Amino acid sequence: MTLSSALPLAGYATPDLTEPYLNIVPRTASEAQRIQSATTPTQDFSKAESFEENPAGKATTRARTDHDAFSQSSDSLSFEQELDFKLGNGLFKKLWVSSPSSTLASDGLGPVYNARSCQRCHLKDGRGHTPEGADDSRVSMFLRLSVPTPDDMPLTEIETYLAALDGDAATPRTAPEPTYGGQLQDLAIQGHAAEAQMDISYTEQHIALSDGEVASLRVPSYSMSDAGYGDFAPDVQISPRVAPPMIGLGLVEAIPVADILAREDVDDADGDGISGRAQVVWSSEFNTPILGRFGWKAGHGTVKEQSADAFAGDIGISSPLAKRPFGDCTEAQAECRSAVHGDGDARGDEIDSEGLDLVAFYSRNLAVPARRDVDDPQVLQGKELFYNIGCASCHTPKYVTHRLEDEKSKAQSFQLIWPYSDFLLHDMGEGLADGRPELRATGTEWRTPPLWGIGMTEQVSGHTQFLHDGRARSLLEAVLWHGGEAQSARDTVVDMPSEDRAALVRFLESL
Repeated sequence: MTLSSALPLAGYATPDLTEPYLNIVPRTASEAQRIQSATTPTQDFSKAESFEENPAGKATTRARTDHDAFSQSSDSLSFEQELDFKLGNGLFKKLWVSSPSSTLASDGLGPVYNARSCQRCHLKDGRGHTPEGADDSRVSMFLRLSVPTPDDMPLTEIETYLAALDGDAATPRTAPEPTYGGQLQDLAIQGHAAEAQMDISYTEQHIALSDGEVASLRVPSYSMSDAGYGDFAPDVQISPRVAPPMIGLGLVEAIPVADILAREDVDDADGDGISGRAQVVWSSEFNTPILGRFGWKAGHGTVKEQSADAFAGDIGISSPLAKRPFGDCTEAQAECRSAVHGDGDARGDEIDSEGLDLVAFYSRNLAVPARRDVDDPQVLQGKELFYNIGCASCHTPKYVTHRLEDEKSKAQSFQLIWPYSDFLLHDMGEGLADGRPELRATGTEWRTPPLWGIGMTEQVSGHTQFLHDGRARSLLEAVLWHGGEAQSARDTVVDMPSEDRAALVRFLESL
């Protein structure tokens, strides 16, 4: 069943009607016609499209040539909003310390954690990386953990909803690892043991390409060592994740749910081999199911809730939406649960409602840099290939965001944007499978990541590592890892002339 065809379930509104986090002005009929025309895929690859150089509409910023290209605010912010953006940036960069501390506004770290600040994972607001060696920090990468849910465990609210929605086709349920929780924390404050260390090894797999070229893919293997709280469950499921880039998040949040659901094709009714489906998550802020948009498996529905979960899981900081001063510690980690924390002072939570709102505002308003070389003949050739071999079937080029009444959402209101994603879940094949279900996402499914800014990865982040675990060392390697629904497009890239492959990569580098 697709969400767009679902009837109200379990007393909730259908997700295509559930956008409680936005103050929406309904589209008029004439606006809908204009939007349809503006977002229809082009058939003319002889020149750049109108406004293509501005992938975030008026929220686009100039393309800088330094490491700060992803750290600029949307150009349409007011002076007062620029101040909020800077305050949010300060909280995003703030180093948290353990409790008790004389710096009462900054204590509450851990007890176990992955980073001391948001910026440590999202360095320069860019993409995380794999460790360069055994002694290199894993600070922008961690492992998600889960186990199959026991049959006698009651359904959660979101599982009840999804069971009614998907019936026999429902994805197997999972629960946090009984001792170590939902993710592995490899750092700890003084007096506490880190949970364990993530170990990665690689082997090389060679791929023969046309024209006598050969590509090499590094195949990762993951394990955990130095466990500080006993053995892991024998059926533990692990999923490596690197921190994604932060640009354009508020614009993604403002894409109408109906426009995303319109691209669902669970049963591949059109026969094109692409059968994306929407993720659905529970909103703790609004107490209802909403569309999942953010994260590698679309596990979060809003920027604010994603921020709150990251504070709790990555840093061990409680907030109004994640009241867990012990972070991700489980009941089996008694000393971690009983450690001194920063809750209960004037803040209430370790980061209060105002602070969380500022971080969310900062995250929503990180601007997307302008495109480069949109009229370059090789870029246009690569764009035509991108469309014709089927890449645009999942990497949907364009949307128009909701018209929004809230002044704080001014930069996201009614913009033609070019994220190159359908924000749906797709089967990417066994090569990229993590074997770890997450709500509607199976162990082979991933959300289509947006591509805007991807060509600036090396400039901003100092590397060219891609995919959910950074295994791909180049854009071509990332393409060659595609399988499942993308197998046909991948095989076409393998077989195409080398100059066409170069043009395709050149197009991606221009995004």
